[in-house]
Amino acid sequence: MELKNVQTFRVLAEELSFTRTAERLNYAQSSVSAQIQSLEEELGVLLVERSGKRIRLTDAGTQFLSYAHRLLNLADEAHEVVGNSSEVVGTLTVGSVESLCTYRLAPVLKAYRAHFPQVELIFRTGICRDLRQAVWHGSLDLAVTLESPCQDPGLHCEILRDEPMRVVAPVHHPLARALEVGPGDLEHETLLVTEPGCSYRVMFESALESTGIHHPRVEFFSVEAIKQCVQAGLGVSLLPSMAVQEELEAHELVELPWNGPEFPVVSQLVWRHDKWLSPAARGFIEMTRRYFSTALQDVDGL
Repeated sequence: MELKNVQTFRVLAEELSFTRTAERLNYAQSSVSAQIQSLEEELGVLLVERSGKRIRLTDAGTQFLSYAHRLLNLADEAHEVVGNSSEVVGTLTVGSVESLCTYRLAPVLKAYRAHFPQVELIFRTGICRDLRQAVWHGSLDLAVTLESPCQDPGLHCEILRDEPMRVVAPVHHPLARALEVGPGDLEHETLLVTEPGCSYRVMFESALESTGIHHPRVEFFSVEAIKQCVQAGLGVSLLPSMAVQEELEAHELVELPWNGPEFPVVSQLVWRHDKWLSPAARGFIEMTRRYFSTALQDVDGL
C-alpha cells in the first residue's frame, strides 16, 4: 500500500474536496483522483462518494480513515526513530478553541516556530467536543481545550490552569450596581452565546434553565463579535476572563457580580493515551507547559 496514496486520502477526508486537496498537496487534481482510485482498487471498496462537486466518505472510507491515521503515524515514528536526524522535522496538527488561540497560544506558536522551523505546523480551531473527537480519531495530534476537566478514558488530559469566567454586560447596565446577580435576575435579558456545543455556553444555559425562564438568544461564532454586541447593549454574555480583561479594565464592559452556579472551566492539553508522541509533538507539549506555568503566573502576579 502506497503511503503517498494514504496521505492523499487523509487530506481528502479533511478537505472533502479534490480541488482543495490538490492545492494543499501541490498535486494536479487528476493525480489526486488517480491516487484515490488506486487505493480503492487495492482495498476493493469505494472510499468516497462523488455527487457533482461534493463528496463524502463512505462507511468503508470512514472505517479506513482511522487506519490511515495509524499507518501514517507509524511511518512518522519509524522515520524519527531510524532516521538518526538531530533536527526535528515532520508535520504537527494542533487544534484549539478560538479564545485560547487568540488570547493564550499566540506566544507559544511564535516560540515553537522559532525553535522548530522545519516542522510544518497546522493549526485548526473548533469546539472542545469536536477537538477531542478529532484527537481520538487521529486527525489532530494534540488539542488545547477550554472546558471542564476531561474524563475520557482514551485520552490523556493535562490541566494547564483554571480559566475564570465572567458574566459581562454593557457599562451602564442596571445590574452592575447590584450586590449580587443570580440566574433569576437575568429574566429579561437577551443572551449572547457562542456556537452550539461550546462548553461554557452549555454551563451558562444550564444555570439559567434552572429558573424555568426562557431567554432569547443571539448566537455568534466569534468572541470578538459577542464583546462588541455586549458593548452596544444587545445583551449579556458569559465569556472567559482572558477574553474580556482589557475591556473590563478600560471600562468598556462591566462584570456582573455573579452569585449563581460556578463555571468550572480549565485550559488543558489533550492527546491519545496510546499515541506515540513525535519529537515535534513533545516539543509543543513542553513549550505549552512552560508558557502556562511561567508566563501566565507572572501575569497573574502583577
